[in-house]
Amino acid sequence: MKDHRIVRALEATTVALFILQAIRVLFSALFGIIYEAVFEGPFGVSTAITAVALLLAFLTPLLAPRETRRLRWTLLGTACIIALARIPMTPNDPTIRLWSSLIIVAGGGLYLASLLRESPTLLVPAMIAALATEQLFRAAGQTFDVTLRGHWWPLLAVLWLALTVIAAKTCSLAFLLEDEQTSRPPGRLDWLGGLALGAFLFLQTSLLSFPNALARWSGSSYSVLTPALLLVTLLPLLPLVRDGLERLRASLNIGGKAWGGALLVLSLVGLAAGYLLTGWIAAGGLLLAQLAVLLSLRYFVEDHPLTRPERIHIWLTVGLLFFLVINFAYAFAFTYAYTLPFFRGTGLPIVLIAALLTTLPALLRAGAPQLPPAPPRPRPTPLLPWGRLWNATQFGGLAILVALAAVFARPPAEHLRMPADTIRVGTYNIHYGYDTFWHLNLEEMARTIEESEADIVALQEVDTCRITSYGVDNALWLARRLGMQVVYQPTVEHLTGVALLTRIPVEKSGGWLLTSHEEQTGMAWAQVNTASGPLNAYGLWLGLSEEERARQIEDALTKLDLSSGTPLVLGGDFNSTPDSPTHRRLTDAGLIDPFAALDREPAPSSPAINPTEHIDFVWVHGLEPVDARVLPSLASDHRMVIIEARLPH
Repeated sequence: MKDHRIVRALEATTVALFILQAIRVLFSALFGIIYEAVFEGPFGVSTAITAVALLLAFLTPLLAPRETRRLRWTLLGTACIIALARIPMTPNDPTIRLWSSLIIVAGGGLYLASLLRESPTLLVPAMIAALATEQLFRAAGQTFDVTLRGHWWPLLAVLWLALTVIAAKTCSLAFLLEDEQTSRPPGRLDWLGGLALGAFLFLQTSLLSFPNALARWSGSSYSVLTPALLLVTLLPLLPLVRDGLERLRASLNIGGKAWGGALLVLSLVGLAAGYLLTGWIAAGGLLLAQLAVLLSLRYFVEDHPLTRPERIHIWLTVGLLFFLVINFAYAFAFTYAYTLPFFRGTGLPIVLIAALLTTLPALLRAGAPQLPPAPPRPRPTPLLPWGRLWNATQFGGLAILVALAAVFARPPAEHLRMPADTIRVGTYNIHYGYDTFWHLNLEEMARTIEESEADIVALQEVDTCRITSYGVDNALWLARRLGMQVVYQPTVEHLTGVALLTRIPVEKSGGWLLTSHEEQTGMAWAQVNTASGPLNAYGLWLGLSEEERARQIEDALTKLDLSSGTPLVLGGDFNSTPDSPTHRRLTDAGLIDPFAALDREPAPSSPAINPTEHIDFVWVHGLEPVDARVLPSLASDHRMVIIEARLPH
């Protein structure tokens, strides 16, 4: 019986890991489809087919069988299908990834519904272990899950074979032990547990399980938060920690309502502090919110023998549909300017609603503390009792995993320099890390920047942890890949904005939001030290309408230090051509367009394929332009613009 549960737990953890990865891939693939439909239009037949397939994938728990034998065959079959579908999800093809992830999500819903009937108590440890494993994979890839890199598919094929063997072994053990399992565990999922599970999945896949998201929300160090978050995630798995909390509750005489209320308040206050404050108070609040949410997970499955098990599949389906709805609502909080204006500024309320629903079962169901049985009196002969050895092993394993995460998250060496004669500055709209056809293309973008030999690069459309861009921190990933320093200015919900990459050491940095009636935009600033003295570098993105750009360029000009005599560069996607009012306004303010100064016809920079207009510029002030060109790279949906200017002596 014990062997059966161990093997089943290993199987459930692996399946849960693949489901979490598939969710990120699915919403990233959908982002490209929806983006094209919104901006290019209209919704075609393929879009409608995708929408129907998406809905059906989240309805599969309704197909879960009731009879015990069929449950075991279902668990075996879905585990094998999920593992097999995980292999083609690795190559960087958005269409293949879309349909592979849909298969995994569909199989995952059926698997979870069957698991909740056969072994409901395995849900919590399997989910937590999967979250921790995924954190390690992302840390190893500097926020980019290494198992989604193309060269990992042979290892995934081995994992598929291993999971198939594990699932078959579990199924055979279950049938051998069938006579011993005459009664099922009383815990069952109800409507509240289903909603809580959907809200929990949203919080984990959008925020709380991502150290880069916590770092961007709080303005704290990613390198420190990565091992700290892994530690917080793994703690609820340790029996010693769980028993210690129960003993603490008993010693303080904390009842169920007070305990559940504390978890609820801790999650809400922690999230609000992380969103509204900065520094380690904000980071600590987010870590405590994650701990509270994970401790609430055990209350999703109701401990009541009267719960009707035949409705598990219904309430799980309700929870998954809620997960789908709240994900789209959160996406609207980022894209309110192009979808529903009502969603502007709703990111925090949406997250708080999810936290409330996640911790509500703890408030309503937490009973009196259940003390573990008193340990037997130690015998005098063994020097190290087995209980202590087991506890030491658990904490030793935890320490190794946390140390491994710290090593993965440690920043690599920076390759900085202090130019003396000329400086190269570029601007690059990186399209959230995608190329025109929605391949995640950060490596090619990094090579483009390398080949440009730029000292400073202004980046636009920079995502730092959105489920629609694989949860990757574009700014951090590119900076570490290139050995450059980065200055990031969030513009929408902390997790998307503009950035500056620099090989020249940064002395001061900052950023501002620009007046925006449509999509909120901003401006990043860094003062760097060249051999000739300080230089101010600015990067921005201007809005899509002429009225919006007129307001924003006036805002931007008030931030430029034009009267101090310090030379400056200003790069960005201006969404304006050389004959536009924006271009004239910058010229009138005394800035120089290197293409015009060198009497060169500006090559078009957008779109990347068959470009038709030049809307990406690098302006200079107090510098002498010596070169200006547009690079031919198709790594993004814009081409990179690079200029070279002589420094003053």
